Amino acid sequence: MTHTEPAPLPAAVPVTPPPLVIAGHGTRVNAGASAAGVLVEKVRALLPDVRVEAGFVELTPPTIDEALDLVLAGAPAAVVVPLMIGTGSHVRDDIPEAIDASRARHLDATVVSTRHLGSPAPMIDAVHQRIAAARGDWPAAETDVVMVGRGCSVTDANADHVRLSRVVFETGGYHQVLSAFIQVARPTLPQILHQYYASGSRRIVVMPHFLFTGRLDEWVHQQVDAFRTTHPDATIRIANVIGPCDELAQVVAQRYKEGALRARTTAGSPAYLTGLLLAGRKVVVVGGGCVARRRVPKLLEAGAQVEVVAPELHTALAGLADAGGFTWHARGHVPSDLDGAWYVMATTDSAEVNAAIVAEAEARHTFCVRADRADDGSAWTPATGDAAGVTVAAVTTHDPLRARRIRNRFVELVNEEGL
Repeated sequence: MTHTEPAPLPAAVPVTPPPLVIAGHGTRVNAGASAAGVLVEKVRALLPDVRVEAGFVELTPPTIDEALDLVLAGAPAAVVVPLMIGTGSHVRDDIPEAIDASRARHLDATVVSTRHLGSPAPMIDAVHQRIAAARGDWPAAETDVVMVGRGCSVTDANADHVRLSRVVFETGGYHQVLSAFIQVARPTLPQILHQYYASGSRRIVVMPHFLFTGRLDEWVHQQVDAFRTTHPDATIRIANVIGPCDELAQVVAQRYKEGALRARTTAGSPAYLTGLLLAGRKVVVVGGGCVARRRVPKLLEAGAQVEVVAPELHTALAGLADAGGFTWHARGHVPSDLDGAWYVMATTDSAEVNAAIVAEAEARHTFCVRADRADDGSAWTPATGDAAGVTVAAVTTHDPLRARRIRNRFVELVNEEGL
C-alpha cells in the first residue's frame, strides 16, 4: 500500500520541540546582562530547532512569566531551565511562582521546569580553566584557592557550595581549596583570606563562582583589594567568573533535553514500551550495589548472560556469583566491558562513571539504563509484577513511586479477576 502523504503524528505529541525559557537572576551591571545574551545565542546554536528566550527574576527585562507568555502564545508547551548554580530561594520560590503566574493565563499549556545547573563535569571543567588562567605560572600544588559562593538562607544551597569546593580540590591538585560566601552565610571571603594568610599562604587564587559579572563579582574585587592593602606580601589573583562559555551552554542544552522529554506528551510516558528477549544474550551491569541486587536476578530469570562489573558485590549477589549464575569482574569499569552487549545498566555510585557508560553504550547503539539519572539513559526500567501467568509493567515520567503503586494495583486486578 502506498501513501502519498505521511501519517499525522498523534495530537498529544507536538510536531515541533517545545520552546525553552532560560530563567536567570538579572543584574544592574550591563556587562552581566550582555553576557546572558551571549549565552542565549550559544544555546540557540546548540538547539537550532528550538525557540530559546530568556526571562529574569529581577532587574533585567523581561520577567520569567513574561517570557513564558511570549512563547506560550504560539506553543502548547514550554521548558524552563533555571540558570542557577545552587538551590536557593530563586529556584525554590521565585521561579515556580513565575511559572504559576504564566500558567494561570495559559490554562491548557504544559510547562516543565528542570533541575538547576548544579556542578556537572562541564561546569567543573570551566572552573578549573578559570583558576588555571588566574594562577598562571604557579604550580597547582603550591596554590591555595578560595571558592566564593553567593550565600543564602537555604542551608542545602550553602552545603552544595562547600561540596563543590571539595570536588574542585580533589580534581584540581591544588594545595588547599576552601569555601567562602559573599553575603548572608559564613565564612566570609575576608575571613578565609585571613585564615590562609595566618597559615603562611602567599599564593592565593580567588574564584568567584558566579555565572556572570555583576554586583557580587564587584564585591569580591573590593574585598580582595582591601585585603591586599594590609597584606602587601601576599599575592592574590582573582579568577574570572564562569561566563557565557561553551560548557555552560552545553549544560543548559542538556537540562532542556531532560525537560523536553517530559513535555513531549501529556498522554502517558514518552517511553516506547516493548519486551526484550534477552535469553542467551550478553547484558552488562556496571555496579554491584542495591540497584544491581534488584535487577540482576530479574535479568537471570529472563535467561540473559549477565556480566557484573564492580569492585565489590552486594551480599545478596555474592552467592549467585559463587554459584556461577553470572560472571563477576571484580574491578572498575573499562570501555571494552560493553563489547558485544545487547543491554547495559549503569548503576554505580559515581555520576561521572554512569555518564561515561551511557556515552559508550550510545556509541555502540546499545540501549542503556542509567540508574541515577533516568533521562540521560536510552532505556528505562519499568516497575513490573507477575500474577496468574501475566507480567504487568508501569512506566511513568520521573515518578518511580507512582509507577510502583500502579504496578501493584494492576497485579491486584489480575489476581481478583483471574484475567
